[in-house]
Amino acid sequence: MSIKSPYLLFIGDVSDGLAAKTAQGVVDWRPERCVGQMRMDGCGADLGIPDKNIEEGIAAGAKTFVVGVVNAGGVLKDSWIPIVVEAIEAGFDIASGLHVRLQEVPVIAEAAEKHGVQLHNLRHSDRTYDTGKGTPRKGKRLLAVGTDCSVGKKYSALCIERDMKTAGYNVEFCATGQTGLLIAERGVALDAVVADFISGAAEYITPETDENNWQIVEGQGSLFHPSFSGVTLGLLHGSQPDAFVVCHEPTRTTMRNVPNALPSIQQVIDTTITMGKLTNPNISCVGICVNTLALSEDEAKAYLAKTGEEYGLPCVDPLRFGAEPIVAEVERQFGK
Repeated sequence: MSIKSPYLLFIGDVSDGLAAKTAQGVVDWRPERCVGQMRMDGCGADLGIPDKNIEEGIAAGAKTFVVGVVNAGGVLKDSWIPIVVEAIEAGFDIASGLHVRLQEVPVIAEAAEKHGVQLHNLRHSDRTYDTGKGTPRKGKRLLAVGTDCSVGKKYSALCIERDMKTAGYNVEFCATGQTGLLIAERGVALDAVVADFISGAAEYITPETDENNWQIVEGQGSLFHPSFSGVTLGLLHGSQPDAFVVCHEPTRTTMRNVPNALPSIQQVIDTTITMGKLTNPNISCVGICVNTLALSEDEAKAYLAKTGEEYGLPCVDPLRFGAEPIVAEVERQFGK
């Protein structure tokens, strides 16, 4: 997709910051592309950038109106549709990370045709994929997995990519979701791929490369989440990771949006290795990434130290303190 920047980020009336994580991810990793946020009354999220309406966004030079929200089912709320149409009438292209295709909403499709703007459905690819084959291929791959969804897999992968690059590795971030696509400008939103082809799509975005190159793969869902485990498993088999990190949020007691208890970090490590061996018999864990946003700095450091000692692995908050210990573990296990 060729999406014009900069962006005006629409987050509607979402209840919390996690529901605006697509927009927040772009702000955090590509702030130069963001001119402002547009919020409705009752919005429970704040991206930390200026609030702008459609007219102000146009005046600031924004080219694309990004629907930067996530919700169960990926639906476009009825109350948002008139705002999207207004943005089209003002001359904005529209990019959406929701499951619903913008063209499937008649008033949006009609407005886009009338005003000659582009509609970008980030989750929907314009190509088809083969089924996964599991054939070994050159190159090295590191996958972020999680005890739950929305625990920091994307941020962990981006931090590891950044710090491996600083350490001199040939490294590339591989996007597997709508937010990653806006950041990397290539990839596949795996949760919108027909189930039989998820592992094949994962193979497509992590192709054979030089033996010394590393592909850092954005994780999706959790093997233990009843809603999203199918995508997680397909990604695990298709990406054939040599290494993985487990991402965790320490204050949760149940998984997001369902009553199921969280698995332990050890359960995730053991299950990832058991299932991952199908396509890479040498898969290994190289660290634990903890989202310590809800903890003070002292609490975070104590938790990381205790957890690292318990599992005998580097344990970091890669966004808060950096991912260098994990990079060192990658070098210890795989060389450089």
